[in-house]
Amino acid sequence: MPGEDIGSSGAGLMGAHEPYEIISRNSTQGQNCTFHLQGPNGTVESPGFPYGYPNYANCTWTITAEDQHRIQLVFQSFALEEDFDVLSVFDGPPQAENLRTRRRLTGFQLPATIVSAASTLSLSLISDYAVSAQGFRASYEVLPSHTCGNPGRLPNGIQQGSTFNLGDKVRYSCNPGFFLEGHAVLTCHASSENSATWDFPLPSCRADDACGGTLRGQSGIISSPHFPAEYHNNADCTWTILAELGDTIALVFIDFQLEDGYDFLEVTGTEGSSLWFTGASLPAPVISSKNWLRLHFTSDGNHRQRGFSAQYQVKKQIELKSRGVKLDAKQGQ
Repeated sequence: MPGEDIGSSGAGLMGAHEPYEIISRNSTQGQNCTFHLQGPNGTVESPGFPYGYPNYANCTWTITAEDQHRIQLVFQSFALEEDFDVLSVFDGPPQAENLRTRRRLTGFQLPATIVSAASTLSLSLISDYAVSAQGFRASYEVLPSHTCGNPGRLPNGIQQGSTFNLGDKVRYSCNPGFFLEGHAVLTCHASSENSATWDFPLPSCRADDACGGTLRGQSGIISSPHFPAEYHNNADCTWTILAELGDTIALVFIDFQLEDGYDFLEVTGTEGSSLWFTGASLPAPVISSKNWLRLHFTSDGNHRQRGFSAQYQVKKQIELKSRGVKLDAKQGQ
């Protein structure tokens, strides 16, 4: 129902997006709706769930909590027409600059738990003109500042630990045939923003023949598959660089050439939202704001390029800054 304001539960959809814009489609056949949700918890459902959402649907939810609180969103069911009907998630109002990730939520895989960066979280779903699926259902909960929230389930893995307050730990392991990429133990600790956060990102369980990896050395090289030859289509690779608590990581690109607008490298672990790189321009050096840095490379099903290569170096706490680049203290000026 367009323009409806409700309390802690409601049904609706949200806006899909191209790399740098939010798309809105209007049709007399479709359903446009906007929901504003408040309260300690509630439920979000696509219109018609579980019997299928309409074509040309364009609905948004904005969930708002008190200052210093965050919002945790957990999906119970998820089924959208893959690549054509899309759910987008925003840290703040549903605007392009607030988009959490350019990796769209679509298809039939249950998304991981989402925790907002601040006190507002928005959702947007858009469907096209033909074929729909069951839709989705998710529950949200407002988290106080001393709670990290559930870091998320691990596909092909096991989570141990059911409390997520300051000082709590969650342990992960993988099913047979998979091995853990990332940090096996996450600890909830106080961040500089007077809120609680996990000390490492959610790990993943990787099959033996997958690309990516966990890197723990003081320095190293990360390259796309087959570099400097062309990478393969439909690549999905994640590298996680882990350092000691208090350390940071510098990443300097040596070469970079991706299919512009279709193949992407996402870098997380920096100040603010994720960094996204595509095309043939050499990215500027990246300095992490945490003791980890994660690179996620994806390619589509058409056209291939040379790929990328980057060098990383762990920077200890005792460091100097010179001309915007961190130097080890032992190296001098």
